[in-house]
Amino acid sequence: MLVLILQILQMIVGVMLIVLVLLHSPKGDGMGGIGGAAQLFSSQRGAEAGLNKVTTWVTVIFFLLCAINGFYGQALAGGGH
Repeated sequence: MLVLILQILQMIVGVMLIVLVLLHSPKGDGMGGIGGAAQLFSSQRGAEAGLNKVTTWVTVIFFLLCAINGFYGQALAGGGH
């Protein structure tokens, strides 16, 4: 059951990571290019900096979940040695 929860959590975080990466703009527009989204932040630079921080943390969480599922997933499922 714990393995299933970890795998579902990994899928959700993976989808979040995909969405966050797609929000980044190669020209530096990022969230500032989306209509009205830049108003949440004080400036376009602030929006991009916040997006970078969130993306970094989601990436770290994703890799930790990958490691946990990879190293311990089979053992937690009861099939590993």
